[in-house]
Amino acid sequence: MSVAIADKGTREPERADDGGWTCVIEPEGRRFDLRLGELWHYRDLVYLFVRRDFVAQYKQTILGPAWHLIQPLLTTIMFTVVFGRIAGLPTDGAPAFLFYMAGTVLWGYFSGVLTSVSGTFTANAAIFGKVYFPRLAVPVAVLLSKLLAFGVQFAFLLCFLAYFRLRGAHVAPNAWVLLTPVLLVLMAALGLGLGVIVSALTTRYRDLAVVVTFGVQLLMFATPVIYPMSALPEPYRTWMALNPIAPVMEAFRYAWLGAGEASLAQLGLGAVVTGVIVLGGVLLFNRVERTFMDTV
Repeated sequence: MSVAIADKGTREPERADDGGWTCVIEPEGRRFDLRLGELWHYRDLVYLFVRRDFVAQYKQTILGPAWHLIQPLLTTIMFTVVFGRIAGLPTDGAPAFLFYMAGTVLWGYFSGVLTSVSGTFTANAAIFGKVYFPRLAVPVAVLLSKLLAFGVQFAFLLCFLAYFRLRGAHVAPNAWVLLTPVLLVLMAALGLGLGVIVSALTTRYRDLAVVVTFGVQLLMFATPVIYPMSALPEPYRTWMALNPIAPVMEAFRYAWLGAGEASLAQLGLGAVVTGVIVLGGVLLFNRVERTFMDTV
């Protein structure tokens, strides 16, 4: 927020009743300025948002935070029965339960970030209209709260991984596990970029709030969550590689289960696509942030 104040000793007042002072308040004009220093200054507020999103989500439920474990577990069981037993989809030699749980946990992080960030402006309009704080604090809090949920679910996955390995199942974690933080950053950045774009457009086109709900479900079937890329015909694998989520999903499974294969070239291409999406999201976010209260 830039403020220009003219001293009454050096400038004529524009109106007789303005007391000799002129105050011009204008929106920030720099589109690429994320004001990260200011965001760090408001880190306590970010913590409160994280606590709100993580704890209060299931505060009035009987099972409480246990839903963070129940949801991926039930989803994995359903996928194992329907796609593993009935449909007979391949899993690249990995146990079907672990294959689907790994995909469910990683996909849940991405879809959770995308869905929550996409409602940033509309869901927080009442707060944004009353008090100032860096608007980026809300999406950052979403990333952190969903990361906490992912950490709980990932620990749950490791428990099943250890159990299957003790039972002699073909599970072979390898050196690719060291890239897990990079894979999470890519998923978080992609969810943030797409979510911010949808959130910015939703201030004018409310239909997108409905589209994003089933759009995420459709995107899941266009991503190797319930099937490996090796199950696709060769021409379709090339197109699938353009999906920035696909190489991340394949690398995650390969790292922890030894299933399928990972490609640094595809990860690099996905990182480039993700960077473009995040850049576009930043542009829209900074542009809509200055005027969205006029349309929400």
